[in-house]
Amino acid sequence: MALKRTLGTTDLTLLVIGNVIGSGIFLVPSEVLRATGGSVTTASLVWLLGGVLSLLGALSYGELSAMDGGSGGLYGFIRDGFGRLPAFLYGWTLFFVIGSGTIATLAVAAANYLGQFTELSPTARKVVADLFLLGIMVMTVRGTRGSASVQNVATGVKVLAILLMSALLFALGDGGAATAGAAPAAGAPALTLSAAGLALIPVLWAYEGWQYVTFSDGDALDPQRSLPRAIALGTIALVAIYLIANFAYLAALGPARVMASDRVAGEAVAAVLGDRAAQLLALAIIVSMLSAALATVITAPRVFYNMANDGVFFRALGAVNPRFGTPALAIIACCLWAMLFPWVGTFSQLLNYVVFVGWIFYGLGAAAVIALRLKRPEARRPFRVPGYPVTPALFVLAASAIVVNTVVSQPRQAAIGIGMVLLGIPAYYAWRGRARA
Repeated sequence: MALKRTLGTTDLTLLVIGNVIGSGIFLVPSEVLRATGGSVTTASLVWLLGGVLSLLGALSYGELSAMDGGSGGLYGFIRDGFGRLPAFLYGWTLFFVIGSGTIATLAVAAANYLGQFTELSPTARKVVADLFLLGIMVMTVRGTRGSASVQNVATGVKVLAILLMSALLFALGDGGAATAGAAPAAGAPALTLSAAGLALIPVLWAYEGWQYVTFSDGDALDPQRSLPRAIALGTIALVAIYLIANFAYLAALGPARVMASDRVAGEAVAAVLGDRAAQLLALAIIVSMLSAALATVITAPRVFYNMANDGVFFRALGAVNPRFGTPALAIIACCLWAMLFPWVGTFSQLLNYVVFVGWIFYGLGAAAVIALRLKRPEARRPFRVPGYPVTPALFVLAASAIVVNTVVSQPRQAAIGIGMVLLGIPAYYAWRGRARA
């Protein structure tokens, strides 16, 4: 039984935006401004560059999505371009750490933000996080169309909240004069190409998640048209939203206070509108985080479903529920695994070890455009990436730079992350052997 195709271009575009906007835009701008020595111009260019690089990847994936027949998005791109083993290692890492860890991190962060309204013990926060995950799991199992509709509303709420917040900060903030004449902060590190490159890393983290929508190609109506449009439109919208929010924080606080802040959105709103408004922002952030978690649960289990049907994962996860038309067991397995994470104190550290490895696979996904142009020159391509081969090549270079920078600057963390991925090799051959038996 195949997945039900129920998602149109609007649904997919909102999935892109919903997956990406979690907590990054509420926290990362301070880190970027510090890394660029307080230069508003350079920080803005770094945010723009991060968006352009993401768009290069989005356009590359658009071509692959238009070719793909519903075989798992990025997992399918890597498999078709470079073989089953690297594709499996991506899915393995997504299931056991990146996907489940991301969902758990968002749920835990949302539970922590409830502290703005009521005091919760550490145990209570873990229980609440798991209740969030349980609700998301049930909603997603019961139907893609219904969960996508909830996701659409939640994404609309958080985008509206960011734009409304930004409008008020622009109108009422008194940091604009300081921003207009801003020079690098006294005592700030000298701005170098290396520093700008380091600033780009948290920006790309804030943009990360647009590629998850490719996992839903089996749920998409007319995926050859809708997926390329959704990926491009969603990424362009994110660039605009992020730049608006950054300038709004500066309008409220000025560069010096933005750099000094560890939670810039909350402090900007509190400075302009008071502490009560900051509580309302906390509610919007909770919605933002849970919306991002929901978008991940809608999309990521489609990879595990396709892996199972390829004979390289738990066979039961390849079933479609006859009543709901969803990969119910794949969704349940992903969420139950994620529900264990809040009870493991070091899971966020574990996630940090492995997340950078995702960029190896993101780069492979874009490189698959070139590989498949060579392997399948006559294949039907309803959408062709503009600027080929420069567009995918630039994204591959950017992904490679992130991986190399992590290996050089954090060799121990990199070794642990790569080691965890390589643990999947014996598992792959065990599943392959079982499938052939």
